[in-house]
Amino acid sequence: MKFMFDNNLPPSFAQAIKALSENKNNNHEIFPLKERFKPDTEDETWIRELSASGDACVITQDRLNKGMEAGLLSDSGLIVFFLDKSWVNQKFWDKAINLIRWWPRIVEQAEGIAGGASFSVPWRFSGKGKFRQIKKR
Repeated sequence: MKFMFDNNLPPSFAQAIKALSENKNNNHEIFPLKERFKPDTEDETWIRELSASGDACVITQDRLNKGMEAGLLSDSGLIVFFLDKSWVNQKFWDKAINLIRWWPRIVEQAEGIAGGASFSVPWRFSGKGKFRQIKKR
């Protein structure tokens, strides 16, 4: 499974999670968007290309009604994890720590989904770490 971190997250987050995941005996590809696509690539282009490659997830801090084309994304067959608005004003290191805390749940959720789906990732992790599924608009 491919996990792509959108340009609105530091590439170092993808690189750190990739390094931390290497000894987990999985076949996951973890990469920042700019590693596979030019920085000025239109959202529509990378969404279509990533969707065509199959078995892919996007981690983004975009808002649902801004930035990415919500309709295209929801119809793309991709699994998308939107870091909810409470992540926006967090400091870099706090965000990195919390994303690492959430990572096993993100992977578990992604591996349990066939076809596309979108989830909101809250800042607060409690219990098993629950996502809110985002319904198509």
